[in-house]
Amino acid sequence: MDSDNKQTKSESQVTKALFEARTVFVTGEVNQEMAREVCERLMAMAHVSDDPITVIVSSPGGHVESGDMIHDTIKFIKPTVKMLGTGWVASAGALIYVAADKENRFALPNTRFLLHQPSGGVRGDATNINIQAEQIVQMRTRLNKIFAEATGLPLKKVEADVDRDFWLTCDAALEYGIVGKIINDHSELK
Repeated sequence: MDSDNKQTKSESQVTKALFEARTVFVTGEVNQEMAREVCERLMAMAHVSDDPITVIVSSPGGHVESGDMIHDTIKFIKPTVKMLGTGWVASAGALIYVAADKENRFALPNTRFLLHQPSGGVRGDATNINIQAEQIVQMRTRLNKIFAEATGLPLKKVEADVDRDFWLTCDAALEYGIVGKIINDHSELK
């Protein structure tokens, strides 16, 4: 067996073990491909059983609409989703993270969180640039409402905080209401 076949077999074994453990990873840049793969796994696990699913997030964020897809799927499926933040949970990664109910949002002690307003680059004529700018403003308003609801904080506070990059340590994210509980051991997820 050559090294490519060994690697493919090993990856298949890991994928199977994670499926059986009802664990999904959201790591790296959030994009359409990742969102499709994560949502496929979530839907397949939900089809098999109503047992809880653990989603482990370490992401710098990325494409907001792809984050929306994962966020909405977590809210849509029947099984309880337990979210575990580790590394960094930023931007669209934070949007995914707050899809779980607060009591099911866990983080390891060294996790950092980043909330901020959406950004984008636009090109074209003045009319289309104006349309894109309006869409970004609407997206910002929608995201701010999601984070205000997820944290229990007033919308005005969230709007003020995320006007610029808003970094939080794990302890600060717990106090802010993003994190439900900081844990040190897998047994604390149960």
